[in-house]
Amino acid sequence: MRGFFGIGVEGISKAMNVGSLFRTAHAFDASFVFTVAAVYERQTGGKSDTSDAPSHVPFYSFPTVDSMVLPKGCDLVGIELLDDAADLPSFRHPQQAAYVLGPERGSLSLEMQEKCAFTVKIPTKFCINVGLAGAIIMYDRMMSLGKFAGRPLIPGGDGDPLPEHNNGGPVLRTQRRKPMETFLDSPPSIELEDMKD
Repeated sequence: MRGFFGIGVEGISKAMNVGSLFRTAHAFDASFVFTVAAVYERQTGGKSDTSDAPSHVPFYSFPTVDSMVLPKGCDLVGIELLDDAADLPSFRHPQQAAYVLGPERGSLSLEMQEKCAFTVKIPTKFCINVGLAGAIIMYDRMMSLGKFAGRPLIPGGDGDPLPEHNNGGPVLRTQRRKPMETFLDSPPSIELEDMKD
């Protein structure tokens, strides 16, 4: 997949939920994970994060929303059940994104919502576990931006094969023509009329 993504939480207090989210982020090849104004003890989170994600994926702990820093060009996407949030199945993921989820018994702060370029909701009847919500977001990103064969029309049928790569072959240095050689092969034609004032 092109681009990159990170995922994190704001104001969360249950380290096991964070550990579960980070383990899943590691599995989905996240570029970074983070917490904002959260209480996260890595040792406690490690009980659910059996892959020890912070040892393999960059981890950032921001004390406040204002202190949060994202890579240049990275869009912040809030995951929240808001009336005006985009439904996840209809959302086009940015190539460079950071997803942020709210606390277990609350919502993303208004300050965080204002910082988000987009807000997305998972169309469920009620809130689901933070780790599970994060997994759904990352799976949807992979399905929409990854290169996978199309689904079959009938259950158990053969899917559409991936189209062959069609961006041309490699260009070797010996095949490139120098600008002067190109000019000498086909010099511009000059008409006498062009030389008049």
